[in-house]
Amino acid sequence: MTTDTTTKSPEAASVPPPGAASAPKRAARGKRRLLTRRDRFTLALMAGVPTVLHVALVWVTALASIALAFTTWDGIGFDSIRWVGLQNFEQLFNDNPQFWPAVQHNIIWFVVLILIPTPLGLFLAVQLDKRIRFSRVYQTAFFLPVVISMACIGFVWQLVYNPDTGLINSLIGANEPGHYIDWIGDPDLNLWAVLVAASWRHTGYMMILYLAGLKGVDPSLREASALDGANEWQTFKNVIFPTLRPTNTVVLVVTIIEALRAFDLVFVFNKGAQGTELLSILVTNNIIGESSRIGYGSAIAVVLLVISLVVIVPYLVATFRKERRP
Repeated sequence: MTTDTTTKSPEAASVPPPGAASAPKRAARGKRRLLTRRDRFTLALMAGVPTVLHVALVWVTALASIALAFTTWDGIGFDSIRWVGLQNFEQLFNDNPQFWPAVQHNIIWFVVLILIPTPLGLFLAVQLDKRIRFSRVYQTAFFLPVVISMACIGFVWQLVYNPDTGLINSLIGANEPGHYIDWIGDPDLNLWAVLVAASWRHTGYMMILYLAGLKGVDPSLREASALDGANEWQTFKNVIFPTLRPTNTVVLVVTIIEALRAFDLVFVFNKGAQGTELLSILVTNNIIGESSRIGYGSAIAVVLLVISLVVIVPYLVATFRKERRP
């Protein structure tokens, strides 16, 4: 009985089998092929175009508005731009009878939105979070005004407030001669009439935001609260609402933005005249009005920007500091 023994030289033993050496090369080539030149070009195009548009349409225009606020310009040719310093702001604060009423109306707009539709939206969100029957139908019905444009909402509410054939005057019997209630033309009523329409839309917006926040609450918190003997109100006040702090931050910022950028609804109602003056209306009237005063309108826009930053930035800083604390 013979045994064949084969001895391999070290050189032969170190030679890898055919195909083994090409495997790492294929892997390396595969990694390199994950992003080809065409893929990199596509990604750069997809990320670059929105970035360029955002910078050009948001940041550049914002900085340009700040710069133009210290100039006078009629919008015809760049040669007509003249530096006037703080003259636009001095005229705005001292010589414009519509400025301070507009500031007051914007503040009233914010206070009303934060006190009426925001709690109402939270209430609706809490009720819909209980998984009642037809909750999807209710969500759609309450959120529908948010989808509709503000211009369309303005036209709808114009029909509601019409002195002759409007729904409200017809219900209360104020559509007869001598008993008309002019909801849009009366300076003592029109701002509140517009705020009712704005609150109708804002309620659905707040409902969706709070509903999304409630969906993220850990169910174990509710179970632990129920085991401790807390009722529904105590559970909401002591357990659920504190966990909605991030949502409350978003709600506050959104409400401030909605109050400061309010324009469409008022412009459709009565073009911001006779008691419904707003800062956004003043900006529009001075920039694209009959006498274009772009520098003066930019000064009003800068005031609007400063008001929003003064309100939003301190609140966000305080909120983020609380979240970072252990």
